[in-house]
Amino acid sequence: MKKVTLGAFEEMVLLTVGVLQDNAYGVTIKAELEANMKKTISLGALYAALQRLEEKRWVNSRVGGITEERGGRRKQYFDITKEGVLALNEVRAMRNELFDRLPEHKVQWLNL
Repeated sequence: MKKVTLGAFEEMVLLTVGVLQDNAYGVTIKAELEANMKKTISLGALYAALQRLEEKRWVNSRVGGITEERGGRRKQYFDITKEGVLALNEVRAMRNELFDRLPEHKVQWLNL
């Protein structure tokens, strides 16, 4: 498997798409990210990250049906792919390996 290149924000977006499952579209992803990251996220930054993730084939997008509540506009939904889950697992494994190598006194500073 080739080396995974996943920035921190992209990782959060990918995780959020996976968590939201069938309800992952711009507004819900943004709200979930803001709740978890405790900061404001611009839709532009979010859609740029989603586009990069789609180019890497870690998410797929699909267009929902027309709804009256949205003035006839369609929602663009996102789904995490198998490759996306594998990328998250690889990043998690790398983080865990590094964390496990922290000297004991540093871990104690973290109250773990």
